[in-house]
Amino acid sequence: MLNRQILDTVGDKWSVLIITNLGVQNLRFKELQRRSGGISQRMLTQTLRHLERDGLVWRKATPTVPLTVEYGLTELGNSLLGPLSGLVEWVNGNSGDIIQARSGYDDRQKESETE
Repeated sequence: MLNRQILDTVGDKWSVLIITNLGVQNLRFKELQRRSGGISQRMLTQTLRHLERDGLVWRKATPTVPLTVEYGLTELGNSLLGPLSGLVEWVNGNSGDIIQARSGYDDRQKESETE
């Protein structure tokens, strides 16, 4: 059960984007949100908390005006970059085939609905 919970966190689409973005460099919240295209502030906050709780991400708040908060990967988070990079490469390399397969499936579904 614990393995499933961990997989749910690290396999989540937002977690993958956040981890891969933080793998490039440490980022402030708003920059991380911008680079993770489409994620809401609430979802980013929630995902970062889960990743921090699991020891994959660190959070550093600097008491400035306004407060500056920066995020980065822990050693454990960095160890996940290799497998996630492989997943991202696979998606990038096969997205055309997947789009084609989806289109074919959708066409077949439409045909079967009209029969």
